[in-house]
Amino acid sequence: MRSAPTILHLDMDAFFAAAEQASKPSLRGKAVVVGGLGPRGVVATASYEARVFGVRSAMPTAQARRLAPNAAYLSPRFSLYRSVSDQVMALLRALSPLVEPLSLDEAFVDLEAGGVAHDSASALRAGERLREDIRAVTGLTGSVGLAASKMLAKIASEEAKPDGLVLIEPGTERELLAPMPVRTLPGVGPATGDHLRRAGITTVGELAEAGEDELVRLVGKAHGQGLYAMALALDTRPVVAERETKSVSVEDTYDVDIHDRVRIQVEVRRLADRCVRRLRDGGHAGRTIQLKVRRYDFSTLTRSETLRGPTDDAAVVQEAAARLLEGVDTTGGVRLLGVGVSGLADFTQEDLFAQAAQAAQAAQAAQAAEAAQAAPAAREAPAGEGAGGERKAGGSAVEDDAAYRSPPGREPSVERPAPRWPAGHDVRHAVHGHGWVQGSGLGRVTVRFETPTSPAPGRVRTFAVDDPELEPADPLPLVEAEPEAAAGGQDDAASSGTGASPAKPVAAAAGGGKDDGASG
Repeated sequence: MRSAPTILHLDMDAFFAAAEQASKPSLRGKAVVVGGLGPRGVVATASYEARVFGVRSAMPTAQARRLAPNAAYLSPRFSLYRSVSDQVMALLRALSPLVEPLSLDEAFVDLEAGGVAHDSASALRAGERLREDIRAVTGLTGSVGLAASKMLAKIASEEAKPDGLVLIEPGTERELLAPMPVRTLPGVGPATGDHLRRAGITTVGELAEAGEDELVRLVGKAHGQGLYAMALALDTRPVVAERETKSVSVEDTYDVDIHDRVRIQVEVRRLADRCVRRLRDGGHAGRTIQLKVRRYDFSTLTRSETLRGPTDDAAVVQEAAARLLEGVDTTGGVRLLGVGVSGLADFTQEDLFAQAAQAAQAAQAAQAAEAAQAAPAAREAPAGEGAGGERKAGGSAVEDDAAYRSPPGREPSVERPAPRWPAGHDVRHAVHGHGWVQGSGLGRVTVRFETPTSPAPGRVRTFAVDDPELEPADPLPLVEAEPEAAAGGQDDAASSGTGASPAKPVAAAAGGGKDDGASG
């Protein structure tokens, strides 16, 4: 254990929901629920306004709708959340080279390794400055815990929620933990908590009093020894900067079971493509392709195939996933599909014969293009062409057909699919500008036109789902970038602490707020 509270734990407050509120002026201060919106959807994050009604993360969305029928229910926008997360992680890495991300919105930081803290006072200053910087850069709030160990820093940040800071002084840990419920400790879930309660143990102090031998008898050797160590506030785990990625996977749960085998095959190809994009984003390739199928009766089947070498080729992953699907019976229907890649490496080792075939195809295509360019120059312009070379009449049947079918900028032989309009996602209209989808159905989509910096809630308009002037758009930044000339003034504004909540005193660490903090 350290002698100073130089381990920091940051947990952004209701991250997904807060990002949506910051992005949409009309939702600020209102109940917002982010997650799956179908009959089988699950809540990812609920704003604090929604939690007042009892909505919590991991709750079925249908149950949340019954508790808070007037809340805004939105599909996640992970591109926005990753962008904001990158900004937050950059601020953390400016504090220390030892940053251990746990998720998009949560991380440990070793302040001592960064030289920014060596005692309680300097750790407190670093924590407060971090919260102010996060607010200035992202417009969002985060809760900070400071302690001499990772376990206690995480407990402190949960007690600090929302938008606060709790510092646990070394030497006070056992006294602070004693009255807390056993569920406060990491790894103590509902089943273990109930088992301990039946044995008369409900607080961390009672865990310590029970002794190691009794806890081992109750919950087993490994778990019992771990519980006893945590009850004594013993945790020597270091902050680990790099956590090796073991695998990359994506999966979808469907609102209605899929019975059509062709549709299942299409979904597997789509998931494989998404998985490869995520694989490449992380700079990885992989050797083992995995398929996950959850059937109508909740039985889950997994199949895998190991390639000769690592790959990040979408076609290779799609083909392997398709082969794995051939061995799975989907007769009764499928409720979930997933594709993953493991055995990761930082290089690819593709089939040399496939590479040679691709090179030959590319050479043939180049030769054909050169021949097509040379052909017009070898003959006089047809009588049907004007001085500028415009085709007035004639030409090949293929050219005529392509010109008829292809508006400028669209592939000639591919029809544009009808777009999907998930609630909460960004759109752009040729006349009204940037907005977001409030809802869609019956061939219509309703859009509210506003941006993160709009002075007031925007106007609402309804369009046909295939309106050619409406198209999906990328999320806008939550905070406008400072002009280059004014960048030097940001530090003064941030350090003033304007708008930031004061740090909660150490005594508050034993109080309420844990329930909200537990779900971020």
